[in-house]
This record gives sequence, C-alpha cells and structure tokens, in this order.
Amino acid sequence: MNLVLAGVVVVVSSGVAVAALLFVRRNAPDGGYFHDGDRAAGVFGVLATGFAVLLGFIVFLAFASFDESRSGAETEALVLAQQFETAQFLPADAAADLGGELICYGRFVVESEWPRMEDGSPGGQLNPWGIALFETLKTVDPDGPTEEAAYSKWLDQTSDREEARRDRVHGAAGIIPWPIWLALVAMAAMIFVFMLFFADSGERAVVQALQIGTVVAVIVMTLLVIQLLNSPFHSGAGGLRPAAMERTLNLLEVQLAGLGERAPLPCSENGEAL
Repeated sequence: MNLVLAGVVVVVSSGVAVAALLFVRRNAPDGGYFHDGDRAAGVFGVLATGFAVLLGFIVFLAFASFDESRSGAETEALVLAQQFETAQFLPADAAADLGGELICYGRFVVESEWPRMEDGSPGGQLNPWGIALFETLKTVDPDGPTEEAAYSKWLDQTSDREEARRDRVHGAAGIIPWPIWLALVAMAAMIFVFMLFFADSGERAVVQALQIGTVVAVIVMTLLVIQLLNSPFHSGAGGLRPAAMERTLNLLEVQLAGLGERAPLPCSENGEAL
C-alpha cells in the first residue's frame, strides 16, 4: 500500500465530509434537525454497531487469509531447502538434477509467479519445475535403506511443498467478494448521510467539523486496512515479498557450489527453462 496515497485519501475524504456538513449547517435550525437528540443518537448507535460488527468479521477473515499466504510462502521456501538436503541421499545423477531443478523452482516463484500474484491473477498454472522434479524422481531406483528412506522422505516433502504453495496463492486474487464491498460502502454512505442531519447552527463549527471528520477518517482507514489484507501481494508498505524464497535460493546456490563441480542449471535467472 502506498502510504502517501492512503493518507491523501483519508484527508480528502474527511475534508469532503467536513465541507458537506458545514454546507448543510448553514440552513440547519438551532438544535439540529432532530427534535429528540437522544432518540437520534440511539438510531445512530444501531447503525454504527451493525457496521462495526460486520467490519470486525471481515477484518478477521482478511487477516486470516493474509497470514495464511505469508505462512505458506515461508513454509514453501523452508521445504524447498529441506528437499535439497534430502536429494543428496539419492543416487548422484538424480541428486544433481533434482538440486538444479529445485533452484529453478525457486527462481520461477520469485521471478514469474510473484509478479502475477501482485497483479491479482496467479492463474491456474502449475510451476513447471514441479513437473520436472516429478519426472526426474520417476527415474530414481533407490538402492539400499538410505536411498529408500530419502525417496520416501522426498515424497512427503513434496506434498508439504505443494500444500504450502496452495496456501501462498490462496489470497492472491482476494477473498472478499464484491457484494461484501458493496455492502460496506453502502453502510458507510448511510452513516455519513445520517451524520449530516446532526448539523446544528447553534453548535460551534469546529466542533461539528471534528465530529464528522474523525468518524469518516476512521471508516476510510478501516476500509483501506481491509483492502491491504485482501490484496497481500504488492511492493508497497505491508505487502508480502518473496524474501523467504530469495534467502533459500541464496542458501541453495552456496550449498550447490560447496558440493563440487556441477552441470549448468537447466534454467535462466528468471526460472525459464533453457
């Protein structure tokens, strides 16, 4: 989220609300439009409570999705590093191929999948290196208890990695449907209109401006927070970045170099197959 843009939105929204109230206040009677202020305050309390309850549930849902995507990205990177270590207990030729394909998998996540998630359109595409890893593993014929244990462990880690990837991409397209957004905006608009009828020519203008300005600012900031949680993948403040996968890639490349001379990786720097 662009903090400057968010601040501008909050300030402009509050300014428009204050200007609207002051305009209505010019023709408002002394004491306001409501004959019974306590009754009007009770109605406003019902509106505000309903809006707050709905906001609470939506914020909880959006934060749960945000945290699931964050946790999935970190788990996927961790399992990738663990699979690299497991591959070293398989036959040498397969270990070399699997190690290179794991690095290509990580590069594809960082350079290809992440930009698509930031655009909100991860699509139904699989990571092609997941398929390459599966095809390479099919050629492995484990010999001895060590290789058999590593083979079984690799299969378990593959399932963990795929589940973590599913969690990561879950929130890319957003989880709050447009009817919910429509309801939130409509409720916010109703609260705003209702507050305009509290305009009172007998009250100080600065007091009335403070009342409606702060309420509108809180509502707009809450909606912006929901939007941030609903779209977790972006380069602005609070957005999820592929930091965990980048750290894992750096670690794997160091480990790969420490294992001795290896064949060139089967992919470019952005994870595209050569």
